[in-house]
Amino acid sequence: MQVRRLVPVLAVSVLATLIPTAAGAATERARAPVTDPLRPFTQQRPDFARCGPGTPAAFECATVRVPLDYRAPGGDTLGIAVSRIKAADPAARRGVLLTNPGGPGGPGLEIPLDLSEMLPGSVKDRYDLIGFDPRGVGRSAPVSCGLTDEEKPWPRHSDRTTFDASERWARTVADKCRTAERKTLRHITTRNTARDMDIVRAALGEKRISYLGYSYGTYLGAVYTQMFPRRADRFVLDSAVDPAQVWRQFFRGWAPESEKAFHRWARWTARHHDRYALGGTAAEVSRTFHDLMRRADREPVTIGGVRYDGVALREILRAPFFTPVVAADAVATVRDASAGRATSSALLAPEYPSDNELSSVWAILCGDVAWERDPARYRADSLRDAVRYPVYGDFAAGITPCAHWDRPVEPVTRVSNHVKALIVQNEWDSQTPLALGQGMRRALKGARMVTVDEGEGHGVYGYGTSECAERAGTAYLTTGRLPAKDLHCDVNPAPAGSDPGGRSGPKKVPGPLGVGPR
Repeated sequence: MQVRRLVPVLAVSVLATLIPTAAGAATERARAPVTDPLRPFTQQRPDFARCGPGTPAAFECATVRVPLDYRAPGGDTLGIAVSRIKAADPAARRGVLLTNPGGPGGPGLEIPLDLSEMLPGSVKDRYDLIGFDPRGVGRSAPVSCGLTDEEKPWPRHSDRTTFDASERWARTVADKCRTAERKTLRHITTRNTARDMDIVRAALGEKRISYLGYSYGTYLGAVYTQMFPRRADRFVLDSAVDPAQVWRQFFRGWAPESEKAFHRWARWTARHHDRYALGGTAAEVSRTFHDLMRRADREPVTIGGVRYDGVALREILRAPFFTPVVAADAVATVRDASAGRATSSALLAPEYPSDNELSSVWAILCGDVAWERDPARYRADSLRDAVRYPVYGDFAAGITPCAHWDRPVEPVTRVSNHVKALIVQNEWDSQTPLALGQGMRRALKGARMVTVDEGEGHGVYGYGTSECAERAGTAYLTTGRLPAKDLHCDVNPAPAGSDPGGRSGPKKVPGPLGVGPR
């Protein structure tokens, strides 16, 4: 779930309290300023310069040094690539707005360029827009496991005949990452990226930071509020992850949420039978879909020169079901191709992230929390989900490299606090479904949540989904005022002459959280 280039995660652990962080640097320096191991990092001042000859002069970049291992800050360091566009009105400037586009594994250095086009002038007047490539990503000490194209795809179907192959794949990826990045990989975690954010805060000379995070970036922001609650100013968390469900539970949640979206799609498509001819009732539409999938399992269908069986089609169609007009077009394309009718659609062509993105994804997913290690558990869960959820099935229940990963350096962060934040969420978000945003709201007890009823797409604030949600986000960032209570907003009306009842979502959308096809 990543914004780009906006195209379309307990209280602080014992470890963190033992190693002084920038959040407690002032108190720690007062006691023992000479021995503060983070002082060289919190006292640095970045040397900003124009990011490149082809970029606007106002878009500046610098490097901030951070410890590789915060338990041993006197050891190796990493360079974090940071960018900024200064506040448009110095007299109105409030501070800095750090940003994260999602992922995990998403580069964020260029996000200020996108946000400068998306955000209202009142926000740009008040904040320096700050982007950064998280550790291990892009220009911030990128990691690489050397994965082949055959090793990149995930989620993977794991039935009785394919589970052993999936288990070998998971072990191979874990072994390759361990061999290629043994020294670095275990330190590429959400908690360490949150610590890096606080080093960036201190290096910029700020007492507090405001933040705009999308998708996975909402979890990163929530972890920051837990680790550094007094450093968190105004936090907007858009398309949120439930901190209590990282990470396997998060992905498995796609299956039941996809069933809800599928039934909504079937009802919508039945109402537009004249256009799509997929069935005049929801039951007929559902039967048409499952018949097409079974037929493709027997004889794969060719679309745009690529052959797809029913398994591949179900995995690809999961996200489109959350936007009925997109899914109806896609299923009609499958029907036409299955009947031998020519189609030039490229809608179903998958695109997988780069090796760097995938390597950092697995590092974070596997390093944030200890996963189940018994292959038998994954096998049983796959068989169960395949029966329980006929649309999406077992894809996210199967084994992953995390089953063979080294144990995490730290426990998972238990997010539960009263830090103020604004959570914004589309009702029909395919990557972070509504139930996950509601989980974030339960974790952040001082927050307010804005839900866009019937909102489709992944990303709300700055995307033109709902004027009501835009007003709430802008009011919070510019005045600090949260809504008096959780708020429900209407989605913007579809433009006249657009597809019947359908909104294809914002033109710029975050990418998926995770490692599946874009």
